[in-house]
Amino acid sequence: MNSSRISELLKTRPKTNLYWGLYFGGVEQGAQPDLGMAIAKKFAKRAVDRNKLKRMVRELVWKAQAEKINSDVVVKLKKPIGRETRGRLRIQEKKAIRAQIIGIL
Repeated sequence: MNSSRISELLKTRPKTNLYWGLYFGGVEQGAQPDLGMAIAKKFAKRAVDRNKLKRMVRELVWKAQAEKINSDVVVKLKKPIGRETRGRLRIQEKKAIRAQIIGIL
């Protein structure tokens, strides 16, 4: 997904919850649904955690796109993770974030 398409989708009204904002848009004729992500260093300090989040989001969104969602999706992290754990993503928090993504899809 190119940056102009991501910017276009970010102007739409998102589905949100505590940590995430999901922006949906229609798929172009004859194209596969696509995924864009915005996980800022400001909200996930460690590169390891950002990469874990990206892998987790990719897996969940691709599964949802294959089963029930036929649209382009942009996922944006909107709240810092790891405040209680000195900036590190822990298993318990990872489970909570995963459940929130599943709930919003």
